[in-house]
Amino acid sequence: MLLRVAAALACLLATSSAAQMRPLPDPGPFLEQVKKRLQPDEERQSGYMYMQTRRDQKLDKTGRSTSESVTVAESYPGLPGEGRWEREISRDGQPVPARELEKMDADRRKHAEEYARKLASNPAQVRTNEATIREKRRREAAGSVDDVYRVFDIRMTGRETVDGHDTIAFTLTPRPDAKARTRTGNIMRNFSGRAWISESDYELVRLEVEAIDTVSIGFGLLARLHKGSRLEFQRRKINNEVWLPASAKYSLSARVGLLAVLRRGGSVEFSNYKKFSVDTSTVIGGPKKP
Repeated sequence: MLLRVAAALACLLATSSAAQMRPLPDPGPFLEQVKKRLQPDEERQSGYMYMQTRRDQKLDKTGRSTSESVTVAESYPGLPGEGRWEREISRDGQPVPARELEKMDADRRKHAEEYARKLASNPAQVRTNEATIREKRRREAAGSVDDVYRVFDIRMTGRETVDGHDTIAFTLTPRPDAKARTRTGNIMRNFSGRAWISESDYELVRLEVEAIDTVSIGFGLLARLHKGSRLEFQRRKINNEVWLPASAKYSLSARVGLLAVLRRGGSVEFSNYKKFSVDTSTVIGGPKKP
């Protein structure tokens, strides 16, 4: 038995060593391939329904949680030109009452029927409006991706395994003289981070960023996100065909307007992805826990 264990460990170490000894890819061409795939997650998720578990915490000065709320929701693609529709099914471990679910479902059906009437009465105008919204979002997303490459000095650091996938690791350090062209790009200049990219798919697998300075962000009121606030994000390859969000975690402190400092933390987990189609769209409550 011990000999078999030793042989297995030796094989594992040899495989790991061989992976590390392989030459790293040329950063320039590799990053160009990555850039082609940096599309918003909203676009990736548009063909799927899924379960979403959100944990929101209040933190004390030491970063420890003083209270937590947990909501579980089914998330569906929205109507054309709209955001996703979330149907909460539990709060803090308690099922949402049936009467409340029925009202949510009725409101959603009413909204869908209103859209269908508009589409039937003036299909050309509705489609034109939807195309305009899509093009605006496409331009904004493309501008933000371009700013990633303008703002950050991106350095390849090595090969690492993340969730069983070979990835190439990078550091992202804001250039002091970076000239961002988008609002998102200007916010990026206050963060540094690390990114892990799938070596075979050129897809972002994991991202960690931290505020290196206080960041002014508008949330209706002027908000200032403090130095040291952190965000972690990870994707998972679903059905061996598409990389979709798996989880996000955050811890932050911020001052909103003239209020006292707010300290918050939490996470969002995405699970049970299911392809969305005309058939499944007619059934509310599609995703179920396995």
